[in-house]
Amino acid sequence: MTRTIVESKTKTAVIGFDEPFCVIGERINPTGRKKLAAELEAGDFSTVELDAVAQANAGATVLDINAGVVYNSNPNPNETEPPLMTKIIQMVQNLVDLPLCVDSSVPAALEAGLKAAEGRPLLNSVTGEEDRLEYVLPLVKKYNVPVVAISNDDTGISEDPDVRFEVAKKIVQRAADFGIPAHDIVVDPLVMPIGAMGTAGLQVFALVRRLREELGVNTTCGASNISFGLPNRHGINNAFLPMAMGAGMTSAIMNPVALPVPASKIAEKRAEVAATGLEIPEDMDDETFCKLFGLGSTKPRPGSEMEAIRAANFLTNNDAHGGEWIRFNKQPPKAGEEGRGRAGRVGGRRRR
Repeated sequence: MTRTIVESKTKTAVIGFDEPFCVIGERINPTGRKKLAAELEAGDFSTVELDAVAQANAGATVLDINAGVVYNSNPNPNETEPPLMTKIIQMVQNLVDLPLCVDSSVPAALEAGLKAAEGRPLLNSVTGEEDRLEYVLPLVKKYNVPVVAISNDDTGISEDPDVRFEVAKKIVQRAADFGIPAHDIVVDPLVMPIGAMGTAGLQVFALVRRLREELGVNTTCGASNISFGLPNRHGINNAFLPMAMGAGMTSAIMNPVALPVPASKIAEKRAEVAATGLEIPEDMDDETFCKLFGLGSTKPRPGSEMEAIRAANFLTNNDAHGGEWIRFNKQPPKAGEEGRGRAGRVGGRRRR
């Protein structure tokens, strides 16, 4: 069986056909997050710290690290991104022990990340573009790391799944020329939005099967791409991920965290409830209120996609005896009831 090994200083993650699905947490990425980008330029890493811990607590297997900030003070990422990548990786490694995925389009930032990362990180990414192949594959060989291979080349992203397969095949063959084995290539076959292409899901499932059967490689994707632009994206993602797993996909780059309910939404709901005449106790805290009215939580927690993945792991026999599923669904004890057994009795069953 194909197994891709990714390691931190103390922990090993295995991506494989007969392994639990690998969740690569995507939150440490300033792309599309103006607040985070501004913080990073100002030297404020508080959100990075929160995101690292929240994703680890939510069950991420690997953490993706992207430092792609275009500074207002210096718009040249070749100068700003390598030192920022180093700083973020060092900081995250001091907080959590998960393996890392070094993610950048800037060649110098990729190497800076490889130098800073302890263990055996995943490199993200190489494409079928000639200049990318010529720079990234020697790095993969030099540092002996696995790499994400994205199925586009100098012609762009094809809507034809056969073309995307051939690009992936080309990358695997070129990697072999450098002595890089297929088990160190994790192919991203590129997920198209289902709202724009009705066959997008079927394409991916078929591609993943071909990649597994014909090339013997592990696979990944940007999971949320499938639901882009549609309502109730979590509902689509929750169906897509187990179906992709069933087709043979072995990992995904995704957000494992359900974000806290913002204070503005809580205030809006409180006003809505008050308008109905329903009286809420004045001392009811926001967390209790959120749970009572189905808003979620004021704290980061595992997202619904994580529930779908853990259920699929159980159903595909990649969760021995359902141990992870049971732990995932175990309710924490209420305050003051720690150590109580069944029926609230201290110490469990009463002796006869």
